[in-house]
Amino acid sequence: MSPRLSAYLMLLIVSVIWGVAGPVIKFTLHDFPPLIFLSYRFAISGVIALVYFATTKTRFPSKPKDIGLATIYSIFAVTLALGLLFFGFDKTTSLTGTLLSAMAPIIVVAAGAIFLKEHVTKIERAGITIAFAGTLITVAGPLFSGSSGSVLGSLEGNGLIILSIFVDAVATLAAKVMVRDRFSPTTLTHFSFIIGFVSIFPFALMSHSWPAILQTIQKAPITAHSGIWFMAIASGTLAYSLRNRALKTIEMGETTVFSYLYPIWAAPLSIFWLGEKLTVPFIVGACIIAAGVYIAENKRRHKHSPKRAVFHARRRYGKIHT
Repeated sequence: MSPRLSAYLMLLIVSVIWGVAGPVIKFTLHDFPPLIFLSYRFAISGVIALVYFATTKTRFPSKPKDIGLATIYSIFAVTLALGLLFFGFDKTTSLTGTLLSAMAPIIVVAAGAIFLKEHVTKIERAGITIAFAGTLITVAGPLFSGSSGSVLGSLEGNGLIILSIFVDAVATLAAKVMVRDRFSPTTLTHFSFIIGFVSIFPFALMSHSWPAILQTIQKAPITAHSGIWFMAIASGTLAYSLRNRALKTIEMGETTVFSYLYPIWAAPLSIFWLGEKLTVPFIVGACIIAAGVYIAENKRRHKHSPKRAVFHARRRYGKIHT
């Protein structure tokens, strides 16, 4: 199997895991508050990381600059991005949360145009604008149904998920550079979860007493514990390792299509397992987002296709001998 095909397969596996993760998070949050959930999850991933470092004798870069970069990445990718995501899912539906999470690639493109002055064509801008309009409809969906309390909670949850997408976009760009120049994908993944536990657990202790944390863990049903172990091992260690390894092989833009698959994997579980309903604002927002994404991504892939590059080269330089 070629390295590129292998990377695509890894990203497909990641898309299934992270698509299923939305409903699993929502289900497990019934028994574990977000900070206890995250601490428990990172503790498992942290132990796995320590075992990995002890048994493989992996050498982590010792330069202060490299350690500092890895720590900053870990705080953005794990502590902040996942913290915001979990608090968001605690207040909104898994359907909405997963749909919003799938918007990450289009937000990266828009942020690059705004802050890095990267070139974006008129058609790409139109697609991004349409997708953003669909996102606004999805985020504002709770305004059209529910009591005032549930509306405010859902709006807050949607906003937190959007914020987590921006934070994770920064972390993803950083990981792309780091795994090429300084770190192995697996090493960076394990290190990030150790930092995640060290940075999130103090907040859990400030919000919940130690006896309350132990009582919550002891009283939780086996299904809730299974959700946390799935998030720690499959959605955590495995998925992040696969994603970072794939990022080392292919371009960032090639990973976008896999993010758009998240709602496909999440929808059946959200509807038939969690009993969530498809609302009119959600359906309208999803259709508009899909249209915008198609316009923006189709134009971007056509613009960067090898055939198009050869065509322009021939126009400029004449026949190309290969």
